Amino acid sequence: MKVVIIEDEMPAANRLVKLLREMDDSIDITNRFDSIESSVVFFQSSPAVDLVFMDIQLADGLSFDIFSKATITAPVIFTTAFDQYTLRAFKVNSVDYLLKPIDENELQQALGKYRQLYHKKENDFPDKILRMIQTMAGVKYKERLLIKRGQQLSYLKTSVTACCYADGKLCYAVDLDGNKYLLETNLSELEEQLKPDKFYRVNRSLLVNIDAVKKVHTWLGGRLKLELSVATSAETVVSRERVNGFKEWLGQ
Repeated sequence: MKVVIIEDEMPAANRLVKLLREMDDSIDITNRFDSIESSVVFFQSSPAVDLVFMDIQLADGLSFDIFSKATITAPVIFTTAFDQYTLRAFKVNSVDYLLKPIDENELQQALGKYRQLYHKKENDFPDKILRMIQTMAGVKYKERLLIKRGQQLSYLKTSVTACCYADGKLCYAVDLDGNKYLLETNLSELEEQLKPDKFYRVNRSLLVNIDAVKKVHTWLGGRLKLELSVATSAETVVSRERVNGFKEWLGQ
């Protein structure tokens, strides 16, 4: 799930990020903005976004002005310290209206409401049907990854890529021999560009190649922990929301 946060109070933005990642590690916070101006520039580029968290009172005005200057097709959860904007919020594509300080349970309920109302189309299909559709449509997947070595660019074949993982804002690939490479992309993009029968995103930080999975262990809370053929600093526990999909992928 690709999420954008528009909030000009850094502590509030950081707390929201922390809560979201604790609740669902499949959430990918792609951008954070603190003004109407920067938000408008972003949305005018027609980005692919699943959900927006939007504070109402920003340093340069009310965030409602963003809707009059750019097209926002993604649903919005408003966050604010004031309750007088409720009616106005629901005149735009609002899912919920949360008062600060944000209550963890209310945030969880808002995410649940979003999931009920705005399931992405691919979630309506089993993974096998999705792969069939992609094959029939002639989807072209990457065979090489662009890598950066100092001032030089090179490539790594996806066939020998054991896994890809995020470390802060950087993204790395590890080949089947255990060598690490800095990539010129991010995990969300890679997830869409790599063959889904070969690669699976097990959590927010790690995308694995089936050929690198040595053992799968049961883990706490119904999760799974992977033992890979290569070393990685990324967490190898399959997130709870992805366990069923991982089992289907593993046994196809």
